[in-house]
Amino acid sequence: MAGIPHDHYEPKTRFAKWLDSRLPVVGLLYDTLMIPTPKNLNWWWIWGIVLVFALVLQIATGVVLVMHYTPHVDMAFASIEHIMRDVNGGHLIRYVHMNGASLFFLAVYIHIFRGIFYGSYKAPREVTWIIGMLIYVLMMATGFMGYVLPWGQMSFHGTAVITGLFGAIPFIGPDLQTLLLGAGAVGQPALNRFFSLHYLLPFIIAGLVIVHIWAFHTTGNNNPTGVEVRRTSKEDARKDTLPFWPYFVIKDLFALVVILVVFAAIVGFMPNFLGHPDNYIPANPLATPAHIVPEWYYLPFYAILRAFTSDVWVVMLVNWLSFGIIDAKFFGVLAMFGAIIVIALAPWLDTSSVRSGRYRPMFKWWFALLVIDFVVLMWAGAMPAEPPYSIIALIGASYWFAFFFVILPILGIIERPTTPPATIEDDFNAHYGKADGKSVE
Repeated sequence: MAGIPHDHYEPKTRFAKWLDSRLPVVGLLYDTLMIPTPKNLNWWWIWGIVLVFALVLQIATGVVLVMHYTPHVDMAFASIEHIMRDVNGGHLIRYVHMNGASLFFLAVYIHIFRGIFYGSYKAPREVTWIIGMLIYVLMMATGFMGYVLPWGQMSFHGTAVITGLFGAIPFIGPDLQTLLLGAGAVGQPALNRFFSLHYLLPFIIAGLVIVHIWAFHTTGNNNPTGVEVRRTSKEDARKDTLPFWPYFVIKDLFALVVILVVFAAIVGFMPNFLGHPDNYIPANPLATPAHIVPEWYYLPFYAILRAFTSDVWVVMLVNWLSFGIIDAKFFGVLAMFGAIIVIALAPWLDTSSVRSGRYRPMFKWWFALLVIDFVVLMWAGAMPAEPPYSIIALIGASYWFAFFFVILPILGIIERPTTPPATIEDDFNAHYGKADGKSVE
């Protein structure tokens, strides 16, 4: 599919022409800033700039923290306390980095659910969606490895629990777990591995983010109507779009400032609100915390992991059909990773011909239940693995898979969506009116 017709960068001066013929970086920046963007984007589209800012913030603060951190089991915890007490501004940098991860995941969850509601995964944006899911998976891996580095009680024992999941994989599990940890148990080799990967992965994420943004140069941005920008001519494209600069940049920056005000308040007045007090206790292999929980952004999938116990009928059935190879623990691992994979498969599971949920009356209700389900799973993941929390987690996990594997395919067949506007220009004029009898451009 050809890109949206628009004016491209044309160098004016002799030097600009010389540079553009050898390294067209100015043209690339120009095309990125001036890319035609659907003029009807609403406030749900501001989270992209929040994600970019959070990534840059995490890399910048992480580089500074690494200068003072010691990746050794006997000194890691003490080096964190050194950063907090002795390094100038160290406590602020660490709190910004620690809470920046929460900002990052909050923004990505809103970004993903917005994409699901407005059908941003549908053709021709399937590859863009898959790249976004790869970014999310790498974010989860990076966040987990960073959580290990303080070498507190929750870090240590949480690492033992999560890496132990790989040991549940039949035949290769123990060897895979040993490869991951570098030893038979959590210790110095594991800390070395997680420290190096935690430092490396953000730069890989940054590269994928560039590819993710680059994809929009071909497919264009989705919008609340799901209607594509007209590509018949530059004149038609101009009626549906506005340049990203300055219109959407200013809008995004305004939203970013508002979000950062709240973020600064959390960092300044309640920096440990989302943390766990046990992580301020040095790691002790001989004393296990009463209740091991991961960071809040892992809790929904942690709840799914724990929901499928040996007394659940589907687990018993799969165990019998696999001749005992797939036990409850391995089934939980498959369910946890499967809950992420089904999001990536959404482009092929959604059979509706209408892209945006705005025009799908039945889909709206099921999607609202999915959002509620995600929050309930998050709450259940923070609770002990016992009734009634385990039952709630099982119901929540069942709905999560049912939404993608059953509800999405069936809705595309039985639902009667309303008619979207013919063009983005029509939708924009319907919401914001016309100026002097002409379309607002």
